[in-house]
Amino acid sequence: MAENKRLGVYICSAYGIGEAIDCEKLAEDLKKIENVVICKVRKDLCTESGADEIRQDIIEHNLEGIVIGASSPRFHTEIFKFDPKIAVDRVSLREQVAWTHEPKHKETQRLALDYMMMGIAKLNTFEPPEPMILDINETVMVIGGGVTGMNAALATTKAGFNVILVEKEAELGGFYRKLYRLTPTKEPFNELMINPCEALIEEVKSDPKIEILTNTKIISTSGQPGMFDVIAKSNGEEIRFQVGTIVQATGWIPYDATKLSHLGYGLDNVLTNIELEEQFKKNTFETDKVIENVVFIQCAGSRDQNHLPYCSSVCCMTSLKQALYIREKYPHSKIYIIYKDIRTPGPYEMFYKRVQSEDNIFLTKGEIKFVQKVNGHLNVTVGSTLLGDEISIDADLLVLATGMVPTTAVEENGNKSESEGEPQEIPLSGNRIIHSNILNLTYRQGPELPLLKYGFPDSHYICFPYETRRTGIYAAGTVRAPMDSVSAKSDAYGAALKAIQALVNIKKGTALHPRSGDMSFPDFFLQRCTQCKRCTEECPFGTLDEDDKGTPKPNPNRCRRCAICMGACPERIISFKNYSVRMISEMIKSIYIPTEEEDGEAPPRILCFMCENDAYPSLDIVAAKKIKYTPYVRIIPLRCLGSTSISWIADSLSQGFDGVILFGCKYGDDYQCHFIRGSEIANTRMENVQEKLKQLALEPERVELHMLSIDEYDKIPGIFNRFAELIEKIGPNPYKEM
Repeated sequence: MAENKRLGVYICSAYGIGEAIDCEKLAEDLKKIENVVICKVRKDLCTESGADEIRQDIIEHNLEGIVIGASSPRFHTEIFKFDPKIAVDRVSLREQVAWTHEPKHKETQRLALDYMMMGIAKLNTFEPPEPMILDINETVMVIGGGVTGMNAALATTKAGFNVILVEKEAELGGFYRKLYRLTPTKEPFNELMINPCEALIEEVKSDPKIEILTNTKIISTSGQPGMFDVIAKSNGEEIRFQVGTIVQATGWIPYDATKLSHLGYGLDNVLTNIELEEQFKKNTFETDKVIENVVFIQCAGSRDQNHLPYCSSVCCMTSLKQALYIREKYPHSKIYIIYKDIRTPGPYEMFYKRVQSEDNIFLTKGEIKFVQKVNGHLNVTVGSTLLGDEISIDADLLVLATGMVPTTAVEENGNKSESEGEPQEIPLSGNRIIHSNILNLTYRQGPELPLLKYGFPDSHYICFPYETRRTGIYAAGTVRAPMDSVSAKSDAYGAALKAIQALVNIKKGTALHPRSGDMSFPDFFLQRCTQCKRCTEECPFGTLDEDDKGTPKPNPNRCRRCAICMGACPERIISFKNYSVRMISEMIKSIYIPTEEEDGEAPPRILCFMCENDAYPSLDIVAAKKIKYTPYVRIIPLRCLGSTSISWIADSLSQGFDGVILFGCKYGDDYQCHFIRGSEIANTRMENVQEKLKQLALEPERVELHMLSIDEYDKIPGIFNRFAELIEKIGPNPYKEM
C-alpha cells in the first residue's frame, strides 16, 4: 500500500449478506492488512446504533479512514455521515455481491474480498477535500426584460437576492408587451384574457432589489460564477459591474417570412401571425374593407427540414386566438385553419373545442400545394385533406403561423447555427436587427453558450433542463425552447432557483449538479505540462482558459468536477484529492489475479469501469430484481466515462486482467450524458486503446465499450455474461503468468 492510514473496516451481515458470504472469514482476511486497525462484523450496522459505534471507534482508535461493506452507497446516506476530515468509502456488498451471485460460492467470497480490498486501496490514496471558499458576489444578472426575464427577476428578489435586469430595448416587456390578448390560462379555458404585461412591468419597476438597465448591451463577460465581471454599454456609456450568476432570458425572434414565398408571403393581404397581432394591438387592423374569407396556414416554415425542423409550440394556440379576433371584427366571415396537426396540450384542449364549436370557423388537416393570385383574390389550394379531396379557397386575407427562432441562433447561409465567432448583425423580417452574440464571454471556448443543432442553448434536457454548458449561466424561456407565456413564467422560476442554488453552493465551495456537494477541485501540476491543450479543448464547460503559451488557467468555480480533464491529460498532471489516476491504479492493483499455478485453475478476471450517473446506479436495479451475473467482473465507478485514463486500461491488461469493459451514458442528439460530452470523448479515445492493444499484442476483443441509459439496466447482466464467455473463448491473458 502506498500510505499507512489508520483504517477501520466494518462489514454488515444483514440483508442477505451473511447468507451469501462468510463475513467472519472476510473480516479475518482483512485484519491481516497492516494498516487495518479494527475490523468488525455487525448485523445492525446500517442503523444509527451501528454508525454511533463507528464514531466511537474513530475517537478511541484515532482512525483516519472508514471502509463500510454493506448496502449500496446510494442507500442509508443520512446514517453514514461522519466528520468530513475522515475518509469514507462504502463498498456495495449487498447489491454487487450478495444479491447478484451464488451464495457461499468460492468466487462470491473472493469477489467480496476484492471489493473490500479495493475500498482499502482507495482510502490509502484518498485525501478528504477541503472547500475553496472565495469571496463572491451574490447578485443575479437577468438578461432580457420580457415575460421570462421579469418573472425570473421577481422570483430571485422574493428569495432575498439582488438582481440586475439588462434589456437591450428602451422599455421592458419584450414581445410579451406586443400581445393584444392572451389565450386562456385558467378555468374554464374558453375566454381570451387581457394582457397583464403592464402590471408586471410596474411590479418589476417598484421592486427595490431590482436594478433595471434598459438600452443596454453586454460588451464582455469574464471571470467565473460568483465573480462574473461584466462590461456593458448602457445608454451610450460604458459601465462595469460584478454579478454572481446569470439567467439568460433573451427570448426569440420570428422566423424570416421572406423565405416563405411559396406560401404567398410578399403578396398583398398576406400577413404573418406576428404582424396580425401587432395590428390588433395598435388598433390598425382595417375594418372598412370586405373580408369574407380568411385562411390561417399552420406550421408556416415549421416542422420543415428546409426551414425550422421543430414545432414552435404556440402557433396553433395563436391561430385559434386570432381566429376569435377576426370573428369579433367580422362575425359573418368564414375562417379556415389549415393544419398539419393541431397541438393544444393539457387544458388548452378545452379552448380548442370552444373555437371548433364557433360558427363559420373550419379546421382541416392538409398540405398547402400552392398559393397564388387569381382575379384579385388569393387562392389557396390544399391537398392531403382529411377526406382525401383537394380543396381550393379564395381568401381575402391569408395569415401565416410562423415559428420561433431563439435569439442565440445565428443564421448564416441558411439555417446553420454557430455558437462561436465574431458578433454579427442579422437582418430579419420587418427590418429588425439582432446581435447574435449576447453574453460575449471571454472564454477560451467561445463567446456564447454552446448550441444544440436547432440553435437553442445546450443543456441536459432530461435531468437538468436549465443547465447550460457554462456553469452558473442558466437559459430560460423561449431562448431555451419554444413555449407560451405560462410555461415561460414557470421556466423563469426554475432558472432563478438554479441561479440561487449555484450561489449557495459556490459560497460553500461545493459543486453544482450532478455532483452537488462535492468539495474537491482539480489540482494541476503545471511543472510537467506540455501545453498539449487537450484539457482546455475537451472540458465540456469551458472551465479552463490558457495563457499565451497554452498552459491551462483554471477557473475553479466553473468546474463541474467531472474529471474529463484528468482523463484527457497524457502526462497525468491533473488530479483531485478524492479522485485521481493514482487512486484508480491502486484499486486495480489491489485485485487478486488468480493463476493456474497458484489455484490449480485460473478463472477469468474482467475489469469494468462504470459511469456513476446512469450505469453504476443501474446495478442497484439489477440487484433489486435479484438478477445474477458472472462473478468474474470487478467494477470500479467513475465520475464520468470521459475521466477514464488510458493508462488504467493498459495497466490492467499488463497486470493480467483478461478483459476490460466500459459502461457510459448514451450520447448524441438525444444524449443522456450528465457531463454532456464525456461518453462521446471516451468513445473517441477508444482508438488509442486499440492502438495500445496492438502494442501489447493482445486481441482487440478484450476491450468493449457500451453506452446505456438507466432504463436499460436489464441489458447489463447479459453484456457481462456474454463478455465473460467471449473472454473464456479467447483464452487467458498471456500477461497473467508474468
